[in-house]
Amino acid sequence: MEHADFHIGLEFFTGAGKWRCTDVGTRVIVAISLEPRETVRVHYDENGERREERFMSNDPRDLLGPPYSVAEYVFAEYDLDGCYATADEVPH
Repeated sequence: MEHADFHIGLEFFTGAGKWRCTDVGTRVIVAISLEPRETVRVHYDENGERREERFMSNDPRDLLGPPYSVAEYVFAEYDLDGCYATADEVPH
């Protein structure tokens, strides 16, 4: 894909899966992964001890933002050759 193809909200594909564009810079694209993700939920038990619960999530609420509760990734201009409009275009 070309830099001009991207706009906020555009969904695209790479070898790592499906992404959504969250920002378009002069030479970069910022996106969040739409793939299931490892989530860590932290809470404190009745003794005040920290507990972590790790699980895979595909909850769509994780993708609401900005700000997002998932990491945003930067695709430099050199990375855009590995971005595709459809999953069928991704080389296997």
